[in-house]
Amino acid sequence: MEVVIVQDAEAGGELIAETIAHLLRRKPDALLGVATGSTPLPIYQALTAKVRAGEVDASGARIAQLDEYVGLPAGHPESYRSVVLREVVEPLGLGEDAFMGPDGAAEDVQAACEAYDRALTEAGGVDLQLLGIGTDGHIGFNEPCSSLASRTRIKTLTRQTRQDNARFFDSPDEVPHHVITQGIGTILEARHLVLLATGEGKAEAVAQTVEGPVAAVVPASALQLHPHATVVVDEAAASKLKLADYFRDTYAAKPDWQGI
Repeated sequence: MEVVIVQDAEAGGELIAETIAHLLRRKPDALLGVATGSTPLPIYQALTAKVRAGEVDASGARIAQLDEYVGLPAGHPESYRSVVLREVVEPLGLGEDAFMGPDGAAEDVQAACEAYDRALTEAGGVDLQLLGIGTDGHIGFNEPCSSLASRTRIKTLTRQTRQDNARFFDSPDEVPHHVITQGIGTILEARHLVLLATGEGKAEAVAQTVEGPVAAVVPASALQLHPHATVVVDEAAASKLKLADYFRDTYAAKPDWQGI
């Protein structure tokens, strides 16, 4: 696991956007797994700026959704399909045919989970998966004590996660109780995992993810098992890392041949 400490969210967004741009220059039809929420917005904004400046061509990119609320219609403004189309697909100049995600409004939700898991494999697998992290250490919507071998499936949100997400709805009561999420086992199949965390509120979760034991109670700690995982944190989110100075020194001395 590589840990990169940056000054702020903007710097983290720029760094990760350049990583994605590097991938697209090498593999124009790369399948990018995207996360929602406020944390990854600087990534999408920086990547869009690069596309509009002609620094990278994203026209062949494919976009894969990480998770989706159950029960919200596809056109609901807070369905993750709508959010991804609004914040990623449209700004990059892509059409809906470049997008794939689970059907949270399906009559048979379990079948929709299995179908999406198969679709990711049939698409060749995710080349780079962006991740955020919850204050309780969840990734995707794999809440604490999720199986580290789990596949795309239905999950019940914790009270804390529903409270955290209530800011996107008119009322906390409108936040769905259930979601479809890629499982940890599914996430770990992506070729490169990139987690961005910003703010002091994520510091404890980051410390447990990076320096704690691999444990289902901190689902993000499963990133320790991945051969190519990058954790990008701002100074506030890095504030509880015991090895912060080592991580800074390691990144400063990173050789060019090691790649991104």
